[in-house]
Amino acid sequence: MNSIVKQWPDDADGDVLRRMKARDFDFEQPCLIDFNVDFEVWPPSETAMRMLEQQYPSTKAYPSGTGGYVQFQIYGKLTYDLVICTQRDVSQEMAEFGGVCESWGVLH
Repeated sequence: MNSIVKQWPDDADGDVLRRMKARDFDFEQPCLIDFNVDFEVWPPSETAMRMLEQQYPSTKAYPSGTGGYVQFQIYGKLTYDLVICTQRDVSQEMAEFGGVCESWGVLH
């Protein structure tokens, strides 16, 4: 088994990375990674949006019916640590606003 596959923990994010590897995703090439932030109350506060926009200029709100989500993008090499740290940090920053970052993806 490839060492890069062994280093991914047995969790949801590790599973996604393993599936991407099985589909020949090139982890050596930088890519655009989408991260989604869900909020308990929609729309999110202006303060929460401003905080995200300052850190991630690509931040956009996507309303949908009575809810929606906020998405931002990071360009870089896709790694488990990047995914985990970004989700953790953004979730901690958005917790006071009822926000959590638990999903991500790339176009492949």
